[in-house]
Amino acid sequence: MGSPVSNTRTEIFLQYIEDTYLKQLLDTKNIILYTRYIDDILLINDTKCINSNTIHEYITQIYPNLQLNSKHANNNCINFLDLLIIRNPTNLEIDIYRKPTTTDITINFLSNHPTKHKIAAYRYHITRMQSLPLTTERQQSEWKTIQAMARNNNFPEKLITNLKTQMQQKNPPKTG
Repeated sequence: MGSPVSNTRTEIFLQYIEDTYLKQLLDTKNIILYTRYIDDILLINDTKCINSNTIHEYITQIYPNLQLNSKHANNNCINFLDLLIIRNPTNLEIDIYRKPTTTDITINFLSNHPTKHKIAAYRYHITRMQSLPLTTERQQSEWKTIQAMARNNNFPEKLITNLKTQMQQKNPPKTG
């Protein structure tokens, strides 16, 4: 909203904050991971060295007008964009996150739309399922969710299964 240069100014400002102030925290290894997509930031810190409240206070002191809406992990899980990140003692696991308000409504198969348009949502969901490093159980659960979504929108099960097979053959999973 607003001026066309707002996004550019915001990006320049955030890069300045990252390079000038956050780099120090990254260099000390107190922050294990810092990543940003536009204005959504994921920060994972070493809880033995620094707590999230200290980081929040540090950033607030840098620029008092900067408003941070911190979300802390709940049961070692946090959502970032459309991912659910699960913190285990030795690694991070990823799952697909859906907001509580998410519905399973897509263009109904019986509607008068081109087939390409009708299956676009399923292409997206299948691509996401196949491209994320999900555990076998999480991938199977996601596939059941996609199938249920298709059923609820009157898609023949065989159509969605064939679409998944075609997509797997076109982009086989990477091994190694």
